[in-house]
Amino acid sequence: MKIYHLLMLIILLTGSFLASSVDADSHADPIKDELEKSPRHGEWVKITTADKHELNAFIVFPEVKEPATAIIVIHEIFGLTDWIRLVADRLAADGFVAICPDLLSGMGPDGGGTESFDSGDDVRRAIRGLTTERVTTGLDAVRKYVHDLPSTNDKVAVSGFCWGGRQTFSYAVHSDEIAGAFVFYGSAPPVEDISKISAPVYGFYGESDNRINATIDVTKAAADVAKVKYEPLIYKGVGHAFLRRGMAEDANEAQKTAVKAAWERWVTLLQEL
Repeated sequence: MKIYHLLMLIILLTGSFLASSVDADSHADPIKDELEKSPRHGEWVKITTADKHELNAFIVFPEVKEPATAIIVIHEIFGLTDWIRLVADRLAADGFVAICPDLLSGMGPDGGGTESFDSGDDVRRAIRGLTTERVTTGLDAVRKYVHDLPSTNDKVAVSGFCWGGRQTFSYAVHSDEIAGAFVFYGSAPPVEDISKISAPVYGFYGESDNRINATIDVTKAAADVAKVKYEPLIYKGVGHAFLRRGMAEDANEAQKTAVKAAWERWVTLLQEL
């Protein structure tokens, strides 16, 4: 009987282990999995701004023979997520040095960044509390950091999504040292500031996103008058945040099509800078 009970215990424990393993697999995070399996070198770095604020940033390097163009990837209103890091990794796969700063560095509990907040609402509130000066000073430091790396050439572009898209457009107004700005469904700066832009600006917008798209024509007219290169493109069948949604496992065909077209355009334009 003792042997019987021992066998039953082993069977029960084995079954429990297998069930928990299956359950864990069913909740696997495909973004984390792809990041962990990436053959490219990615690392966390700390960057000190002109006002002595320390930014935490994730940088990924391509496997190339020559110094590469760099691109800053500005996160959404959700802060520096694994999805943003995945975008950086895929940009590195296409031959660019990609760096994504956590602009909430030092803003969280105990001086932490995005990862230290208790909820998404807390992250969004903190993002809205960031001043233009704080963001600009941070991006200046990131631009200089990545520009001065021996693995990069003299070209540094900036890109961002939603909130990060708006910051990208605003940074193009501020900086005359970037090679290009890639705005993904982010709102434009005031019309009177458009003439201050020196770098080409490329817009990526979803068709069903009138909150953002309603200002495209006015911005384009102001850019044309100021002889600023602004090329907006609207992708059919998708809405706001179409790149993130289209990269998800449950993306529909329209989203996948838009992501493919937008990514190919992005890479081509980066290569042409």
